[in-house]
Amino acid sequence: MQQTETAGTDPNEGLLDLVRAFQELLEGLAASQGRVTATALLLAVLVVAVVVVPAVLSWLRTLAVEQLGAGSGGLLQSLAAYTPTTVHGLLLRTAQLTVLSAVVVSFLVVWGIADMAATLRPFLADRDSALVPTVQTIVLIMLAFVASDQLQRWINRFSTALSDFTDHQKEILLRVGQVTIFVTVGATIFAVWQINVGGLLVGAGFLGIVVGLAARQTLGSLIAGFVLMFSRPFTIGDWVVIGDQEGIVTDITIFNTRLENFDGEFVVLPNDSVSDSAITNRSRKGLLRLTLDVGVDYDTDVDAAKDLARDAMAGVSDVVDSPPPQVVPKSFGDSAVVLELRFWIDHPTPPRKWQAVSAVVRAVKTAFDEEGIDIPFPQRTLTMRDEASATEAPSGIKSED
Repeated sequence: MQQTETAGTDPNEGLLDLVRAFQELLEGLAASQGRVTATALLLAVLVVAVVVVPAVLSWLRTLAVEQLGAGSGGLLQSLAAYTPTTVHGLLLRTAQLTVLSAVVVSFLVVWGIADMAATLRPFLADRDSALVPTVQTIVLIMLAFVASDQLQRWINRFSTALSDFTDHQKEILLRVGQVTIFVTVGATIFAVWQINVGGLLVGAGFLGIVVGLAARQTLGSLIAGFVLMFSRPFTIGDWVVIGDQEGIVTDITIFNTRLENFDGEFVVLPNDSVSDSAITNRSRKGLLRLTLDVGVDYDTDVDAAKDLARDAMAGVSDVVDSPPPQVVPKSFGDSAVVLELRFWIDHPTPPRKWQAVSAVVRAVKTAFDEEGIDIPFPQRTLTMRDEASATEAPSGIKSED
């Protein structure tokens, strides 16, 4: 009596009854309308579920946003900002997959290929069936995708709030978070299926040691890539000098850094070699000081030449006013007093550098020419000894005569 009661209240039996009723409905449809007509109806249901329903839902959602978005004070936008977008996709795809599976099974039933109730009875009648773990696994996977979607949206909002948060930091934070989520969900799924992960962890430990010994340089580049992305000695678009390589940073990946030098060549540097080299970032400060040497004749008033050169540099549009340009007497050259011209440019790039240098050279040369200041070229003064002294024997040398 107790067994009969238990069987009567078993939810699996109720599910089997629903399956039998659905199978009888399909068989009755095939008997009354014919298998071809029943198949056509099933195909129509499939087309509606896979094509028509998603299109209608998308149209309704767009219409709701257009009609109610402005009038509700942005309520829909606020709700959408905190609603996981993955939920819509997962629910829609799950519904489509369910309809597709139902249509395929219905097709098999209509054409007498399979008995749905007889096929499902062993799975539903068994108390230790895999139905519950399977459902739990599907739910966990869906939750993992939802959590990954929410993590990406949170990182996007966080990076928008911080102006100095780079795209590569955002990407690496997202990847680390996604790996953490999926590893956690994977471990939970193993627990659901009662799989002992101890042996897997031991094997993974030995495999990690072997891989670490075989790929030390690659792992070194990987670790150095993490360090570079978070220490940020440079970002994409910066003008840098790394070791003996100079150029514009075009990309920073986990394993390497890519530069475009001034010959138009792309240089790929492993991140471990980048972290081991001296790095000069010419763009970090937003200003770059440039220097030029110019010589004036020894007869020239050095102070007047300094003032003239400084005023000429101040009149160049590519030279910034703060810090102001400076002129410093540097050294005594072979033919001239050497003046060092110091000036700054903003937003430094190689084209701006050479444009500023050319403009300063032209401006200083024009100013010196207008004031009659010579920029001497190297020259030598020759002094001839008189003929008598040239023919005298050096002192201390006896004549053989």
